[in-house]
Amino acid sequence: MSSEEPSDSPRERLRTVTPSYLGRPDLEMDVVGWGMFLLLLIVVLPLLPFFALFWLVSKVIEFLSRQTG
Repeated sequence: MSSEEPSDSPRERLRTVTPSYLGRPDLEMDVVGWGMFLLLLIVVLPLLPFFALFWLVSKVIEFLSRQTG
């Protein structure tokens, strides 16, 4: 194989004119994600006692319907 022919080796670097992208931390999306999490926490946390009460009442009704049925 001559030196001008492209190699099929996966370890050979790709020749390109554009600089390689090394990446960076995505701080903006991290802040958006944490903001959404905190907003959900602020909205759902006060509703948690109502969800628990609804679940408890549904379990009591289910238990009573099994006893009579």
